[in-house]
Formats: sequence, C-alpha cells, structure tokens
Amino acid sequence: MARVRYLGPEPVTVPELGDRIVQPDEVVEVPDDRFDGYVCQPANWEAVEEPGAKASKKTAAAPQIKEG
Repeated sequence: MARVRYLGPEPVTVPELGDRIVQPDEVVEVPDDRFDGYVCQPANWEAVEEPGAKASKKTAAAPQIKEG
C-alpha cells in the first residue's frame, strides 16, 4: 500500500477508503493502483510513500560483534 498526506484545510470523507474521515495533515494508506489518483491533486494530497516502496526497502544487516 502507498501512503499519502491530506493537505486540505478541513476534514474530508473519502468513500474509496470505506467512508473514512481524513483529517488535515493526516497520512493514510491507499491502494497502490490508486496512488496516482491522489497525487495528481497536489492542492489536496502529497506523496509520502510511493507504491511498492516497502517491498523495495532493504533492512540493515545486524552489526558484527567481535569477541576477544
């Protein structure tokens, strides 16, 4: 799931998210295939995490502990 931030001045109901009420400056998860439908409205939404970003992130290796 992608993540976007709502930039509007008042809460808004988003039917696509199950009639969820989204507050100003709130970050919400949206379906990857609908991400473009949000970020194409830059006055209302801003990208926080693009589609597939979680899957492509790599985790850091555990630090090596030298005994002795």
